[in-house]
Amino acid sequence: MTREFRVEGKIIRFLELAESEHGVKLDVRYARKDNFIQRKVYSSHHVFLLEHVAHDLLAVHRELSVHGFGLLLFDGYRPWSVTKLFWDLSDAHTRKFLADPEDGSSHNRGCAVDLGLFHLSTGAPVVMPSDFDEMNERAYRDYGGGDPESRKRRDLLRSLMERNHFHGIENEWWHYNHSSRKDWPVMDFSFEEILKAPQTPPQPQK
Repeated sequence: MTREFRVEGKIIRFLELAESEHGVKLDVRYARKDNFIQRKVYSSHHVFLLEHVAHDLLAVHRELSVHGFGLLLFDGYRPWSVTKLFWDLSDAHTRKFLADPEDGSSHNRGCAVDLGLFHLSTGAPVVMPSDFDEMNERAYRDYGGGDPESRKRRDLLRSLMERNHFHGIENEWWHYNHSSRKDWPVMDFSFEEILKAPQTPPQPQK
């Protein structure tokens, strides 16, 4: 089921990506303290995206299965107030890796996802060129150092994401924006508000 809101004349439908239902794995570090601000900012371990964005992401998950991988999700929709908190608590170096709250983030639109891979055979995370939110040169999508196999996996993820309407950014291999992001408003719904919103049947996939 989706959770429905009306914002600026648009109907917003959030779909929760759940391990039990969709076969993805979650590692929502912002719901814990082991993140770059060392503070829990989400009340619960959930990943939400706009419904059509979630469907495109699940297409990537299915394509990855032939390679023995699945999607490991770090973050999806992010309330604007969390984007503002990250900015306010960060120094100039860290802000190079963050969205300016003046403009809002694609995360605030439900149109961005932070993700890695896990091994379908074991459920273990796949080693990539850097850890999630490791804010240095290893995080860049074209970083040429480190283990060649980890770069190959990073590039596989990139190719499948791009084939399914997502585009990465230069300095974070794990971050992808959906091509529809400019069509949707910046939002500041908490996870609690989303979970309390009216449920509606899923829309037919195009």
